[in-house]
Amino acid sequence: MNRYLPVARQHFLTALASTSVVVKAICAAVFLLYLLSWAVDTVYVLGVTPGYLFPPNFWIWTLVTHAVVEKHLIDVAVSVGTVIAAGRLLEPLWGALELLIFFAVVNVSVGLLAGFSYLLTYVATFNLDYLFAVRVHGMLGFLGGVLVALKQTMGDMTVLRVPQVRLKVAPMLVLLALAVLRLTTLLETTAPLAAYGYGVLSGWVYLRFYQKHSRGRGDMSDHFAFASFFPEILQPVVGLVAGLVHSILVKIKVCRKMVKRYDVGAPSSITISLPGTDPQDAERRRQLALKALNERLKRVEDQSAWPSMEDEEDEDEDEVRTDTPLLSGRETTSPAGGATTSKSPAGQESSIISFEDAPSNS
Repeated sequence: MNRYLPVARQHFLTALASTSVVVKAICAAVFLLYLLSWAVDTVYVLGVTPGYLFPPNFWIWTLVTHAVVEKHLIDVAVSVGTVIAAGRLLEPLWGALELLIFFAVVNVSVGLLAGFSYLLTYVATFNLDYLFAVRVHGMLGFLGGVLVALKQTMGDMTVLRVPQVRLKVAPMLVLLALAVLRLTTLLETTAPLAAYGYGVLSGWVYLRFYQKHSRGRGDMSDHFAFASFFPEILQPVVGLVAGLVHSILVKIKVCRKMVKRYDVGAPSSITISLPGTDPQDAERRRQLALKALNERLKRVEDQSAWPSMEDEEDEDEDEVRTDTPLLSGRETTSPAGGATTSKSPAGQESSIISFEDAPSNS
């Protein structure tokens, strides 16, 4: 295994060198705080503790710092790998500033939602452990947001071939794996599961409704709907519930009703606003339709039998025989004028004989 460490280190340094200063700064903060955790309890000071987040303590800085705090080397590897993957795959599409905004939105939302959830759990159970024994920290929340963003941009990419797993199902697969680990008590608390779940939710809400881009704001395409995160058998029910929740949020002015824009590409630069069309979704559907059409045409071509050269020669002979006149060659007439004999040039045995009535002697 030692011989693979230099190779892994070389790949890591190469990947890190190709990223922006934003990614390098986040990775450096993770490493420095991990080293500092050997001397100071950084998780207690910089992680989100629900009992200290809200008044009267109001440790609001933990909403910003909890994401870069780790106390195990494996957690540091996961955090750094997540940030580098985001820098390599998302930063070229968004830019460094948009990636930083996404990082901040997801992590602040994870801290607030997790803290509020544990506060409600305390109200229901009166168990103080939910307020002061829980620590929300690490990059699992941002990992959930990154997987959602990758589902949006490259959801059809295959992650595993056997069994075949596409990137679009990765967010829910990781959530299911964390739930299983928690049920088997391999995870000590529910904080990692809560952080990841809220990261998926906050990342989807931001990308769906609020992210600014050249076409406006948000992504209302069908393949990025909330129901698409669930199995097909559950999508109608989830879609109905999600639609009702969205309608309520629109009425109370939390979300606004989105109007999707479709550029027809006309010379006059006409832009038509339609309630159900998105350029990304339309292009994706067009590519899928072209792929299906090409496969169908290839299948039809393979099944069709083209005529051979022998068949073509037989057809040519039939045409020649059909076009040959029945009476050909030299015609002979009997002296009496009663019979005319036709001989074929090939000297065939059979000939065509025609008889005429001789004039009667009066």
